[in-house]
Amino acid sequence: MSRKYFGTDGVRGKVGEYPITPQFVMHLGYAAGKVLASAEHTAGERPAVLIGKDTRISGYMLESALEAGLIAAGIDVYLAGPVPTPAVAYLTRALRLQAGVVISASHNPFEDNGIKFFSGLGTKLPDEVELAIEAELDQPMQTNASEGLGKAKRLDDAVGRYIEFCKSTFPCDMNLRGMKIVVDSAHGATYHIARNVFHELGADVIAIGAEPNGKNINDGYGATAPKNLQKAVQEHHADIGLALDGDGDRLIMVDGEGKLYDGDQLLYVITRHRQAQGTMKGGVVGTLMTNLAFEHAMQKIGVPFARAKVGDRYVMEVLQQKGWQIGGENSGHIICLDKHSTGDGIVSALQVLHALRASKQTLAQAAQHLVMYPQMLINVKVTGKAAELLERQAVKAVAAEAEHALNGKGRVLLRPSGTEPLLRVMVEGEDGVQVKRWAERIAGVVKEVAA
Repeated sequence: MSRKYFGTDGVRGKVGEYPITPQFVMHLGYAAGKVLASAEHTAGERPAVLIGKDTRISGYMLESALEAGLIAAGIDVYLAGPVPTPAVAYLTRALRLQAGVVISASHNPFEDNGIKFFSGLGTKLPDEVELAIEAELDQPMQTNASEGLGKAKRLDDAVGRYIEFCKSTFPCDMNLRGMKIVVDSAHGATYHIARNVFHELGADVIAIGAEPNGKNINDGYGATAPKNLQKAVQEHHADIGLALDGDGDRLIMVDGEGKLYDGDQLLYVITRHRQAQGTMKGGVVGTLMTNLAFEHAMQKIGVPFARAKVGDRYVMEVLQQKGWQIGGENSGHIICLDKHSTGDGIVSALQVLHALRASKQTLAQAAQHLVMYPQMLINVKVTGKAAELLERQAVKAVAAEAEHALNGKGRVLLRPSGTEPLLRVMVEGEDGVQVKRWAERIAGVVKEVAA
């Protein structure tokens, strides 16, 4: 069954526009509460749910709406306040709650927001539970009798618990003393957490993007806007810089020279270290957007590699199917299942730093054998369903011609956007000039066919 409200990462949209309205979010809380209150999820006990949020000003409104809906359905609510998405996953599991809810739109601007659920195991909700919530949403909202209402409680030690958890994923016999690190929190949910994690492990920390005002999340700072991080690393003569996104599950890093490293490169550093330490379990999962150079690098070192659809949800699915532990996206979502049940920017950064400290290498040295192939992405606006264009003969023909010309040293990917009326045209290969030429030619054919 297709979902009516849930996308690949929960329910998301512009605040004030359906479905991100207080009315709908309250109904969503109620519907989720009714599903979670069923006997199979609670074993007859009163269910409880944790709510966390990022720093968007709309979080206050949506938090209250969710709280009201859940309580009306008879659910006890724990309020964690501003904490990263992976903190909600961890705390839900640690407190043995039925579910966790995150109010965030990740790397989107502050005008957007969203609602994302975690299961009691700290993983994304199973499809059947999301579908049950959607079915409940189609029913009118009612309120339990007074004796059947839930209660709310502020979880005052949420931040401290999560900081200690993050530190526990770094070797207890290792520290970061002597290392100067710039930490960019995107004015988001890690603003009061990330700097403390690295400082308590011994690093000299310079914090930027750590002054949220409700409207500046992801604005010029964070994983999607790294220029200020690059500048700060060079100004402070730091050893390394790291940037998280608004909800703290995405990571990019910068070396001492100001060079950027994306999720593919960071995943490579982690993988090489684990292989050297003999702790690598199985292979690595990337996505359709993972650079071809990464796939070739895995072949050279004998590590199995598999591609999933774009989205950390799908990376997780393939990891679970294969029984592997690590995977990620070039956007900076990295999953280390032996450390956490979901992607976590701070934990991922600690895995990279562990590799650097253990090998006594700089980030540039650790990543030097992965030479990324030029990659060009062109978004073509379309009317109607972008997926239908993939079946047009002219599009198939030009894509096949490009694949033949690349001769195994590159690849072509045509992918409809899941959220916008776009067809994404991506070409990559060893020759940057050839890549650009074919990307523009394919995009031109798509535009002609779409006209």
